[in-house]
Amino acid sequence: MSMSSYSRNDIVLVRVPFSDFTGAKVRPVVVVNGPHRSRDLIAVGLTSRISGLLQGEFVLADWARSGLNVASAAKRALFTIEQSLPLKYVGTLSAADSQTLDASLKLWLGV
Repeated sequence: MSMSSYSRNDIVLVRVPFSDFTGAKVRPVVVVNGPHRSRDLIAVGLTSRISGLLQGEFVLADWARSGLNVASAAKRALFTIEQSLPLKYVGTLSAADSQTLDASLKLWLGV
């Protein structure tokens, strides 16, 4: 995909730094920003660790149809990523998972 073609709810692979900045790992993330003129994407991390989830974190109901290889959960992890950094397009969240993610974002951000 070209640099400007990622849309809200797209799932892409990116190199995500650990929260303590000791390293990084290629992980799937969901683009959560709407159309904008910035060169950055705002994304929520996904994880294959689906137990012990925090408030607002949830297992995607339609993970396989979204292009993921294993059951995955939306994680309370927000990232800003330059649009040229995604390594691969994976798929798109279902409408139901998108609604759940929107509710989680509101909870996490207190809006």
